[in-house]
Amino acid sequence: MKKTLRDSSVTVIGLGLMGASLCMDLKSQGLCREVRGVARRTQTVLDAFFAGAVDLVTNDLQTGILGADIVILATPVRTIVSTLEEIGPRLWPGTLVMDMGSTKSDICAAMQRLPSGVQPVGGHPMCGKETAGFEAAECGLYRNATWVLSPLSRTAPDALTLATELAEAVGARPLVLEAARHDRLVASISHLPFLVASALTGVVADVAATDPTVWDVAAGGFRDTSRVAASDTDVSGHPDDQPQCRAGADRCVSDPSCAVQGVADARQ
Repeated sequence: MKKTLRDSSVTVIGLGLMGASLCMDLKSQGLCREVRGVARRTQTVLDAFFAGAVDLVTNDLQTGILGADIVILATPVRTIVSTLEEIGPRLWPGTLVMDMGSTKSDICAAMQRLPSGVQPVGGHPMCGKETAGFEAAECGLYRNATWVLSPLSRTAPDALTLATELAEAVGARPLVLEAARHDRLVASISHLPFLVASALTGVVADVAATDPTVWDVAAGGFRDTSRVAASDTDVSGHPDDQPQCRAGADRCVSDPSCAVQGVADARQ
């Protein structure tokens, strides 16, 4: 029988900004049968429980995923692949596995190695904040945001339908993209701006080393241009950590129309 979101037990691994915000939406609106959270830190487990963000929360991964219908990885990008390898043998057949990482090719390749009965769909909600952690989470974070879904060739249509239902239920707009295409596009609109902003703040910091008055004259234009440099790279992943996104950023930098002095240095 086809599983719906309302019938599903959903486990979110990682209760930072993205994972906890999703739990809050699912729980507060009663969108699924059960919301479980898995967090590494005991303090985060306690925070999630007392905030009422979940029905069940634990720092034991196996307990968190046992019998879940949907498992969503909202951990830092660098840990998603290893987590997939750890949970794969413990997932029940038919479980939908999603992630929220900002790069998709390596993660989808790891999903391909999951047991045959598991249904993988890569994902990347195009939203967030400069701040991270459970304390930054909020209901409505995903409202009107694009949520990229990257199904694999092995993904059953019903699994993609369920992933789409979840994204739509929290107010997001699902967009299906092949993993490599996602990485190419996101390198240009997300990872490259991060490198440019980092280069800018580095140049201004060098000026400030000899003349700190530069911070007094910095106004809205500088704040707006440099804001993205404050983004939490534990969540999104630094572009240099992902070859696909570094290559995409390299292509953009090599184009004279978007070349910025100092970007190459920022990548070091």
